[in-house]
Amino acid sequence: MNNLQVRCIKMTVILGGGISGLSAAYYALENPRISSMVLLEASNRVGGWICSNKSPNGAIFEQGPRTVRPRGPGGKNTLELIDRLKLTEKLIPIVSSHPAARNRLIYAENKLHLLPNNLKSLFVKNSPFDRPLISILMNDIKAPRISKEDESIYSFVERRLGKDVADNLISPMICGICAGDAKQISVNFLMPSLFEAEQKHGSIAKGLLMNRVNQMFATKTKVIEVSGSGTAEMARKNKWAIWGLKDGLEQLPRTLADNLKSRGLDIRLGNRCERLTFKPGYVELTINGETDKYSRIVSSIAAKNLAQLVRRQHPQLARELEAIPTVTVAVVNIQFSGNVLPMQAFGFLVPPKENLPILGVIFDSCVFPHETDTVLTVMMGGAWFEKNFGECPSKDEILRVAVESAKKILGIKESPVAHKVTILRDCIPQHVVGHKQRLNRIHNYISAHGLPLALCGSSYQGVGLNDVILSAKHAVSDIS
Repeated sequence: MNNLQVRCIKMTVILGGGISGLSAAYYALENPRISSMVLLEASNRVGGWICSNKSPNGAIFEQGPRTVRPRGPGGKNTLELIDRLKLTEKLIPIVSSHPAARNRLIYAENKLHLLPNNLKSLFVKNSPFDRPLISILMNDIKAPRISKEDESIYSFVERRLGKDVADNLISPMICGICAGDAKQISVNFLMPSLFEAEQKHGSIAKGLLMNRVNQMFATKTKVIEVSGSGTAEMARKNKWAIWGLKDGLEQLPRTLADNLKSRGLDIRLGNRCERLTFKPGYVELTINGETDKYSRIVSSIAAKNLAQLVRRQHPQLARELEAIPTVTVAVVNIQFSGNVLPMQAFGFLVPPKENLPILGVIFDSCVFPHETDTVLTVMMGGAWFEKNFGECPSKDEILRVAVESAKKILGIKESPVAHKVTILRDCIPQHVVGHKQRLNRIHNYISAHGLPLALCGSSYQGVGLNDVILSAKHAVSDIS
């Protein structure tokens, strides 16, 4: 191929049609440096792990995320996308005073415990903790600073706040965030503000206090920005804690795909990339046996899957990519007739030290009330999937364990009237200790070798919906 032919290759290809790939396509259409584009998705649907199904009785069964937080740059960006897609009328806001926002439960020592949710609870002993929360803060102030590049969230919290907090709060919280083991997950990546607070100021409390003081002085010395408009501003004023969508969160990727198609984007389903070859000035992709040439790749697929494609030419890059592990999660949606919950709450999480076969249960019908019935989602497996269920468990066994566990813990006597079992293989990347350093090595390698490759998705910059949408926006805005 001569130089003129190489210069004529202008097509950008996006790998993956989940929310990250769709978001990358959406923001790429705003980048004047990207002239043409195609999106390739291996499965027969868009949306990735976001999937909303309706039970025979009309309840929404979510197999992936169902709620989104409105806070921070990522939260604001997602709500701006909601506005642009004209999905505002489908929003279901949950304000901070709602039981689903206020009440979070931990199941430990054979009973449910309500996590502290007001100022008074700072000064009294709250089970399953060994002491009042105020003494936990004192523990942090007294604990010595240890300079580290990174460590596990569990180790960090155990050092600074105590073993009871690490076991009964942080560990189950990590189960809820990424179905992971807090003893493996990076504190410098997942909770950078807490990590930096110790490194810069000697304790979490001192660091957060100093940040607050600095913000107050910054407000006095800088020009105050005018508040934004639209749904993000409404969420701030009305104190939204979380939000969802009528008929399920899958409405977001579906609407996004429809928007992209209406603007001329070619979305090709059932197109799996089998081979990838970097050439001088372009990239060759073999899709379903046919080879095409592209100017640039935006990969939103899992890092371990991308590793398979680049290993032949770039084994060092492949080793870094496949070192980002994933876990498998079983999700069991259950519907009971009538209200069978002992209390209104978002749900409960189970500390790994309890050695139970479930990670937690979401009270869907409390978050998004069903007309008459109780709808639950039981999460199972994660970092402990093979330990608890083996490599190939049957859906019947998964269902049995989920129903028995939920009924026992919640005191439910009735049998479910509807259910759905889904095993999500390798669905959640694990940002283990050293993840920030690994990302730097990956990006440095891509830059040093001049590879026309941009990365986005949950493997890299966070597993939450806000994280992956924002990472997609940044990935394509950096393309020159």
